[in-house]
Amino acid sequence: MPRNEGNLDRALRIIAGIVLIALVFVGPQTNWGWIGIVPLATGLVGFCPLYRILGLNTCPLSQRQG
Repeated sequence: MPRNEGNLDRALRIIAGIVLIALVFVGPQTNWGWIGIVPLATGLVGFCPLYRILGLNTCPLSQRQG
């Protein structure tokens, strides 16, 4: 599976995912924080299915091979 996320995009997704998951344990303690699994997983893998559907790509040419 080729990568379609650049390094900055991946870092922001990982941070957002961790923050959202932390909301399950700290703060309002709502189950909505589990939605953070999606950006965390896509950030760790480097591939976003929605980006492929929309034809977006933030990954530089040199890193796309995966």
